[in-house]
Amino acid sequence: MGALTQCSAQGEEEANPEKSQNPLQLSQGSRWGWMKRVCLRASYNVLFCVLSQILVLWVGYLCQGYGVVAAGQKVLSLLQYILMPTIAFPVISINTEDLVPLQQGFWQTESCCPLLATAILGTVLTGSGILYCLKTVVRQFSSEARRQSMSRQPSFTYLEWPEEQMDETTEAVPKDLDQEDIDGQVFFQSEGQELENQVPALESSTDSASDLIDQSTLAVKPVGLQERRGSNVSLTLDMCTPGSEEADGLVLSPRDQSAWEYLQTASNLLTSQKLHERAMDSFSLQREFLEIPMNFVDPKEFDIPGFGLKNRYKTILPNPHSRVCLTINKPEDPLSSYINANYIRGYGGEEKVYIATQGPTVNTVSDFWTMIWQERSTIVVMITNLEERNEKCTVYWPEDKANYHGIEVIVNNVLHADDYSLRNITLKDGSEERHLKHYWYTSWPDQKTPDNARPLLQLVQEVEDARQQAKKDNSGPVIVHCSAGIGRTGCFIATSICYRELKYAGVVDILRTTCQLRMDRGGMIQTCEQYQFVHHALSLCERQLSQQAEE
Repeated sequence: MGALTQCSAQGEEEANPEKSQNPLQLSQGSRWGWMKRVCLRASYNVLFCVLSQILVLWVGYLCQGYGVVAAGQKVLSLLQYILMPTIAFPVISINTEDLVPLQQGFWQTESCCPLLATAILGTVLTGSGILYCLKTVVRQFSSEARRQSMSRQPSFTYLEWPEEQMDETTEAVPKDLDQEDIDGQVFFQSEGQELENQVPALESSTDSASDLIDQSTLAVKPVGLQERRGSNVSLTLDMCTPGSEEADGLVLSPRDQSAWEYLQTASNLLTSQKLHERAMDSFSLQREFLEIPMNFVDPKEFDIPGFGLKNRYKTILPNPHSRVCLTINKPEDPLSSYINANYIRGYGGEEKVYIATQGPTVNTVSDFWTMIWQERSTIVVMITNLEERNEKCTVYWPEDKANYHGIEVIVNNVLHADDYSLRNITLKDGSEERHLKHYWYTSWPDQKTPDNARPLLQLVQEVEDARQQAKKDNSGPVIVHCSAGIGRTGCFIATSICYRELKYAGVVDILRTTCQLRMDRGGMIQTCEQYQFVHHALSLCERQLSQQAEE
């Protein structure tokens, strides 16, 4: 038995030779390899420097009128003169008569200028080589120190876990969520700042972009509350960790539970003065925003075959507990009840004040109008252009009139303001007739937030007045959408809720509102820039309300 164990151990060492070596030997080997690479880089730089000096000298003599061969002889003669005090430098086929005048008139202009140019170029190249080597050394040491630091302690996100569950959770392999082009930008970037700007720094355990997609199934990696707070990249952990708690019928891991508790309890009540100061403190706003869990949904929570066909972006999904379900009577087709939309609570926690949804696609236009009729909505707010580098939303309204799943849509007239247009629409289903106001805000620039918050604030106030008027007729939620339904949509709804809070309470809690929005639909207010924009808009709103009160 002992011999068998010894043989198996020996086989393991042969299969994994690195494991059989002493860690100290491995460390020394890596250092020697690193020194070899640095020496090679330095040698290459010195060789390049010498060759470039010779070339510059040769070109300099050519410019002075010497022929190709004569210029080469001059260069060799000059090198012989420079190196003669230290080493013997034989020169092939050099005429002595040419060498003597050169040595005697070494400091003449025709000889001094090429040498001076060579000296300057050599200094620049040598200095560049030295800086490059130093940079390589610093990068090498910093990367080694970072790897050692990572091996000594886990990511800070694990520190929230109880000690008895650390062994179980640290063995899980966090993976990046697939990056998707949303509103012209990398996934989880702002719809106002849309696509491109930052891919945030990832945790040490994240994988490369090529590992993000399961190539065999093209399935989306599951995510949920478990992503790092404020990170635009979700980290996947086991959703059914032993000892986890249940919330709203879902099994939550300790990290999920911690994130959910944060969303339920986080608060930062701002008075008027604090609001103005906070709006100018970009550092504090960024730090506060990065603490808020994104709360994106795990695709495994959906047991609806083919539901991905109705999503504009495969990584932006409606949170199941608050999603809108269409009541189309097709029990044989469960997909007919699916739409990428969520009910959103309003000021004071009032239920179903808004519906946040994605911009309709070609195959979801009829579902969109079905939802409007089903929810008895009388106001739709659209905050995106139809195209911004790529398609953001399809044209889902007719020029004159059209029929969608039995709902007749008639556009009565269009009113144009500076920053948005208003369509007055009539909806008919059989003998029943309703009226709808469609606001289309077009002044939110692609990949940015608006330079001026006044137009958006004006739209928020007008929509709120229209909602209060329609509320008397028992109307339904205000439907708000952009392209993905979380960035600009989140900004508009957050500004609307906080506008009412400022108006009736005189204080505002933007952090609390943002957390409430993300509990209802994950990722609402996508970036720190949008979070700052909401603060600026409400700071302006407070000044306007104060002026109105004084008048």
